[in-house]
Amino acid sequence: MTTKQLQEIPYSVLDLATVVEGQTPADSFRHSLDLARKAEELGYKRYWLAEHHNMPSVASSATSVLIGFIAGGTKTIRVGSGGIMLPNHAPLIVAEQFGTLASLYPDRIDLGLGRAPGTDQLTAMAIRGENMHGAHHFPTDIKRLQQFFSADNADSKVRAIPGEGLNIPIWVLGSSTDSARVAAAMGLPYAFASHFAPTYFMEAIKLYRENFRPSKELSEPYVLACVNVIAAETDREAERLSTSVKRMFMGIVTGKRSLLQPPVDSMDDIWNIYEEQAVNQMLTYSFIGSPGKLEKDVLSFVEKTGVDEIMATSHIYDHQARLKSYEIFSNVFR
Repeated sequence: MTTKQLQEIPYSVLDLATVVEGQTPADSFRHSLDLARKAEELGYKRYWLAEHHNMPSVASSATSVLIGFIAGGTKTIRVGSGGIMLPNHAPLIVAEQFGTLASLYPDRIDLGLGRAPGTDQLTAMAIRGENMHGAHHFPTDIKRLQQFFSADNADSKVRAIPGEGLNIPIWVLGSSTDSARVAAAMGLPYAFASHFAPTYFMEAIKLYRENFRPSKELSEPYVLACVNVIAAETDREAERLSTSVKRMFMGIVTGKRSLLQPPVDSMDDIWNIYEEQAVNQMLTYSFIGSPGKLEKDVLSFVEKTGVDEIMATSHIYDHQARLKSYEIFSNVFR
């Protein structure tokens, strides 16, 4: 892998509309739009938002609504879901929502689909009701979506209006080998959640590539990897900024979630050795550091994985520091 080849790799953004301590979801939405406009200016290819529920620090629960807000405030960047948790919704409703988005913003909308609930089991039960086993129907539901988007569905008794006949790229999202098999069998692009579930990343993308079946949507396998990025002018400052995401992941590990906390100089008095190990394992695929360190680490990652695209998510407390982090990251690919 050469620097020139690295420059040819698309780079994108994953946003959870993170709510920071002392602010509101409304503040998060304004910051998301500001970041999307900055990302567009910096040459980022996509801006995806992820569906989550019952999480104090994540405000992207009404994902399709937020996608419309971001797409409406930008001009060229692709906007989409990373992802919509398909078993939470009837495929027809997803087709209508994304058909509406694609009609409003032609050739700019991506539909990334996951099968996890995006929340805890109690909340999933409140969302899914009788469809609690909907994850088992994931491949079938994707095919139903494809049918609703197809022009051939015009003679069906159930149609997606708008949506029918529109070219809306569908992605399979996942954090396990099961999702890799689905993406490979259906010939769809595959986005892996290596930013929080690194364990099966290498195994899953290998399985996906080896079992990929070309389709009318995609002739060759395409792997997008989502990673954590915390960049600053110095390694020391980046490490300090990273304590916010470490505290967020610690909340996941301990079950004590909270709004995104401000950075601290040291985590020593905040976590114990077991919590530290658990958090660091989840953050395996994270790029934390200065411009020089980032470029070296990203190049090594691409050489090792051969990914086709990298998507960065950055849980940084200060909005201006977050914007700067994405600017530094974009320079790696220039």
